[in-house]
Amino acid sequence: MNYFISLIIGVITSVMILLNGTLSDTYGNYTSTVLIHVVGLVSVIIVLIISKTTIKVSRSIPIYFYSAGFIGVATVIFTNLGFMNLGVSLTQALGLLGQTVLSIILDHFGLMGIKPSRFKVKKLVGLCFIAGGILVMTIY
Repeated sequence: MNYFISLIIGVITSVMILLNGTLSDTYGNYTSTVLIHVVGLVSVIIVLIISKTTIKVSRSIPIYFYSAGFIGVATVIFTNLGFMNLGVSLTQALGLLGQTVLSIILDHFGLMGIKPSRFKVKKLVGLCFIAGGILVMTIY
């Protein structure tokens, strides 16, 4: 089930890149980023109301974990810029490569409190496939 959910995340991300990029083309990068996040905020508020969930702020985690909101905004801005110049597929592929490389580093060193998962050479094969795919997409 987790593999299927992860696959759906990839599909949703591709649709998001297309929709966000189109909004960016229409309204400009910063205005579209505000619109995207306002719609997201309203959507989450509706889900919280329907699910009767309350927001709880934990003081037990380091403050830098709350920077995820800033990272989300930066992701939208940079993805919109990529979409305008590269299209959906190449933006998504390069993003996947960046995510994979950083994920391997985070896992290997156990950064930010996660359990270390040492780098194995077989992961290099996956990175080569991703890089090769990007190369083919760029050339052809």
